[in-house]
Amino acid sequence: MSGEVSNQERISGVLLHVTSLPSYGGVGDLGPAAYAFVDFLAAAKQRLWQVLPLSPTGYGSSPYSALSAFAGNPLLISLERLVDEGWIAGDRIQGLPGHDGPADFEGATRLKLPLIEEAARNFLDRAPDDKRARFQKFCKSNISWLPDYAMFNVLRRRYNYVSWNEWPVEYAQRKHDAMTAVMNQFGRELAVEQAIQFFFNEQWCTLRSYCAERKIRIMGDVAIFVSYDSADVWTHPEIFELDEQRKPIRVSGVPPDYFSKTGQRWGNPLYKWGELRERGFDWWVARIRRALSLYDSIRLDHFRGFEAYWSIAAEEETAINGMWVKAPGHELFHRLKEVFGNLPFIAEDLGLITPEVDELREHYSMPGMRILQFGFSSRGSHLYLPHRFVPNTVVYTGTHDNNTTLGWWREEATPIERKNAQVYLQQIRHEGQIVWAMIRAAARSVANLCIIPMQDVLHLGSECRMNTPAAGAGNWTWRYRSDALHPDFATKLAALMEMTDRDGYEEPKEGIDAGKPVEEASKRAELGSNV
Repeated sequence: MSGEVSNQERISGVLLHVTSLPSYGGVGDLGPAAYAFVDFLAAAKQRLWQVLPLSPTGYGSSPYSALSAFAGNPLLISLERLVDEGWIAGDRIQGLPGHDGPADFEGATRLKLPLIEEAARNFLDRAPDDKRARFQKFCKSNISWLPDYAMFNVLRRRYNYVSWNEWPVEYAQRKHDAMTAVMNQFGRELAVEQAIQFFFNEQWCTLRSYCAERKIRIMGDVAIFVSYDSADVWTHPEIFELDEQRKPIRVSGVPPDYFSKTGQRWGNPLYKWGELRERGFDWWVARIRRALSLYDSIRLDHFRGFEAYWSIAAEEETAINGMWVKAPGHELFHRLKEVFGNLPFIAEDLGLITPEVDELREHYSMPGMRILQFGFSSRGSHLYLPHRFVPNTVVYTGTHDNNTTLGWWREEATPIERKNAQVYLQQIRHEGQIVWAMIRAAARSVANLCIIPMQDVLHLGSECRMNTPAAGAGNWTWRYRSDALHPDFATKLAALMEMTDRDGYEEPKEGIDAGKPVEEASKRAELGSNV
């Protein structure tokens, strides 16, 4: 099966972060619950699973506030699979938080992470030759980021998890002698960090193969900016706008708008695009290479920032006094196209979008996003409704930043939005009907890709919202219950996918026995049940 998602292919998928799975240990992971979810997707004739960034998280446990743009989150490693592989005894993982309830990142870090580290030490001590060879190959293939990330983590732990700029200056500024001393003094700990990343990679690749066998592809997510307190900024300060003390000079955000009088000051350090241009955008090439090793296609978060970004002086407390600065988006994507050929990117083109942003996206044939919840307020919002779509579009009922459809209808939709939705969709006689009406409208549209948040599949309310932008707490913790995947949901979705030509079915070619592929599929399903 071709890995990337074709812009011409008509399919549907579900948006669900891995941490939202009802896994053992307090946080969704790559264990049994992930495989059960993939089986549900296959039964529902969904051909794509969209995840949020899989990186290790920093402030607020947000996947968009990562400690590394390259590493995998250790908390996503399945302890059950480590037991199955013999890296830790089964009795060592007993008594952890169960499968249900909100994701508990703090608890998982305190209780689960030490067990993963124990498994990594066992692996280093007794891995057989074939596994050791795979580990060495992984380390060699990822040498551009893995050793630095391991050092970052070891030093971060040594200095009680404060930001790297608060470490002793010889470590904060990566003095040669200090880095050599770290390698000599903490060799075992560095190896453990690399083994943990190997565990993540092995488990993710195994799950991805399971998806591919069921004709399900993975859409990942690349945030345009990285966190200041990250291995990326610590390792490559020369490509960010930092002063001599390596503190940010200007930071990211978005200007004031209808939703915020002061705008949003995100605080990420900005790139030195001139320096990156001179280096052939090498850091971005490495970043996309890593992403394409994990995903079949990539959603580019805050796409408009590749054309122009809002630059705020670091000393400013709000985003009011920022300014737009042009970014070399065309040059960057031209370089990526030279290296990778076809770019399987989807542009998150929401917010203030200019003709220049549209031109950049269209030049590289990237589909844009349309959110149905945005389409009902006024005539100017109708570009988010299906009659305004073009095929090279991704339609969502809502995203991880929106309320659920049921929550939106109950608590956020204005009287005019409710009236317009009644006119456009159908008569909504009770609130439960709005969810399926929106899903059906998305599936029937001409957009080649339709994506439904899992909360909408399960008809859940605002208590199950994933993220409320700018909210200080309570985000990213939603998990569905372990008994939530009722087959009726899959059956209803599968029927809709068939009727809207999103099930991946291909007409048998003339002269081929139409029954034979069915027999072969049955055999594959029998084999798959034993995987």
